[in-house]
Amino acid sequence: MMTFMSFSAPSPQIMSITVSNKCGSLKLKGLIDRGKGPSASDGFPSFLPKEVRNIKDPYARSLAQRIQRLPVQWQFGDSRSCIMTSCVKPLEQSEINPVVLLHCFDSSCLEWRCVHPLLEEAGLETWAIDILGWGFSDLERLPPCNVASKRYHLYQFWNSYIKRPMILVGPSLGAAVAIDFAVHYPEAVKKLVLINASVYAEGTGNLANLPNLIAYAGVSILKSTPLRFCANRIAFNDICLSTTLDWTNVKQKTLIICGEQDQIVSYKKTVRLNCELPDSKLRLIPDSGHLPHVEKPGYVAQLIGEFVQGDR
Repeated sequence: MMTFMSFSAPSPQIMSITVSNKCGSLKLKGLIDRGKGPSASDGFPSFLPKEVRNIKDPYARSLAQRIQRLPVQWQFGDSRSCIMTSCVKPLEQSEINPVVLLHCFDSSCLEWRCVHPLLEEAGLETWAIDILGWGFSDLERLPPCNVASKRYHLYQFWNSYIKRPMILVGPSLGAAVAIDFAVHYPEAVKKLVLINASVYAEGTGNLANLPNLIAYAGVSILKSTPLRFCANRIAFNDICLSTTLDWTNVKQKTLIICGEQDQIVSYKKTVRLNCELPDSKLRLIPDSGHLPHVEKPGYVAQLIGEFVQGDR
């Protein structure tokens, strides 16, 4: 049995960047200055925005200092290129299937600042990867960021660096990315963990207009740069799976984690998903909203750890 330290999530008011709602889309005030990132002496990678210096939360600072970019080969039509992809690599390899953490819509791997260290302390090989189009990857030459591109990019990353069946974890719309990937590349996914999964088209309307959700997830530095938001909105509308995916194609054992007080994805939708997936179980986290991995990291780490260890 794994034992995880339990602690409260840090205050969401970590940075002073304001997120506002304008014309139905999110817009940052206090934009990222691409040319003036942190210096090496700060302990942060130079490609991170300068605002990272203002983070007070020690868990966020620690994880941000470990973010790096790895080259991922990309082929679009007749052209080939390399996407420098931001991620957090595990400190050491384990014999257990690696845990790979995705993130919510328009967020980054910093979303896992509280759960990631708990999983590592439990001896799990834990990756945190920025989904194509979001996070801190170098996307000066932005490839298409539709569902197929996100899937292909994740596969190329897995094929280059992980190379073993993984426990793929996706929260909110990241759960849709995880399911889509597991269906198309079943050899790469041992098990799925879905957290407040936003996978039904009729259940995601509120997510398109949630500036406060981003602030609550940590700080607005979690977001992608505003220059990419139009492309993200297009991909957002295409990412829900309920009209395109036969759930019987999901062969992996699946853990569904649900926040008891989630106001974004209804409990009814979560129960529906649990019924439609062939091999799944549902676990409820009390007194938690849409982001239990931020609000209740100890609970989430415990559930993931036990699920990883089960039926090994």
